[in-house]
Amino acid sequence: MRRILWVLSAGLVLWFPATEAAPPRDPGAPLVFCHYNLENYGAVDAGELPGPRVKPKAEQQIAVLIRVIREIDPDVLGVCEMGAPEQFDDFKRRLEAAGLGYSSFEYVHGPDDARHLALLSRYPIVERQSLPEVAYVLNGRPEKVRRGFLDVTLQVGAAYRLRLVGAHLKSKLPVPEGEALIRRHEARLLRQHVEGILRAEPSCNLLCYGDFNALKNEPALQELQGPRGSPGYLADLWAKDRWGDRWTHYWRAADLYSRIDYLLVAPGLLPEVLRDKSEVYRSADWEQASDHRPVFTRILPRDRP
Repeated sequence: MRRILWVLSAGLVLWFPATEAAPPRDPGAPLVFCHYNLENYGAVDAGELPGPRVKPKAEQQIAVLIRVIREIDPDVLGVCEMGAPEQFDDFKRRLEAAGLGYSSFEYVHGPDDARHLALLSRYPIVERQSLPEVAYVLNGRPEKVRRGFLDVTLQVGAAYRLRLVGAHLKSKLPVPEGEALIRRHEARLLRQHVEGILRAEPSCNLLCYGDFNALKNEPALQELQGPRGSPGYLADLWAKDRWGDRWTHYWRAADLYSRIDYLLVAPGLLPEVLRDKSEVYRSADWEQASDHRPVFTRILPRDRP
C-alpha cells in the first residue's frame, strides 16, 4: 500500500488512501462507530508517565484487545494511545487477520512522540482536516495540544457524509503548569474547532469523541459541550454497559473507576443516532486489553438531498 506523508506546521498527519471501495451498505443496517483508548499500543517512551519506557503489550494482551474489537465489529474505529506508524501497521494487520477489513485510515502525529490518534474506516475518507499541532499560550508561554485533533469526513451513502472529530486531552497526571488548566485550554480549542465546523454547516452530521480525561461535571467537558440549549450544543450519549454501569476507565493507582471517554453528538446527527443502542462494552477480561473500555454507538444514516 502506497503511503503519502503530509507535513503541517511541523506536525505530521500520515494518511493511507483507500485500496478498495467501501462495501455496499444495507440501508436498514446502522453504522457502528467505536472509540477505544488502547493503553499504549506498542513500545513507547514514557512521555508524561513516570518511570523509563513503557513496556510493549504482551501477545496475550494484544489478542484480547483484537478479540474485543472483533466482538464489537465497528464499521469505523477511532483509537488513541497508538504507537509509531509501524505499530499502527501492525495493528491493522492483526485486525485484518481477525476478519476486520478496513480500507481508509487516518493517523495524527502530534507533539507527543509516544501516543497518537488514529482512525480506521470501512467507508472512504473524502476530506481530511486533522490538526497535528494546535498552539496556545499558557501563563505567557507557548504551548501545544499534545496529541493534536483528528478530523475526517466519511462518505457513507450516495448523499450522506459523516464527520468525526477525535481527541485525547491532557491526562490527570500532575504537571507544574497544572493538568486541569492545560486540559481546560485544550477543551476550549477543541470547542472552537467544533464551532467553526458548525458555523460553516449547522446541520453537519458531526460526532466528537475521545478520551477527554474529565468527569461529566468538570469544566473541561462542559467547555467542550458548549452552552446547554444552544444550537451547537454537543449531546452526551450516556452510554452504559449491559449491567447499567457507565465507567470507561480504571485507574489502578487510585483504585478508581470513572467515565472519561465520551461520544458527543451535534444536533444535525442526533436524530440519526440510536441512543438506546449506545454502549460501553463489557467483557470479563477487559482489563487485559486496556485500562479503558471501548464506547460505541449505532447510527442509522438518512440519505439527504
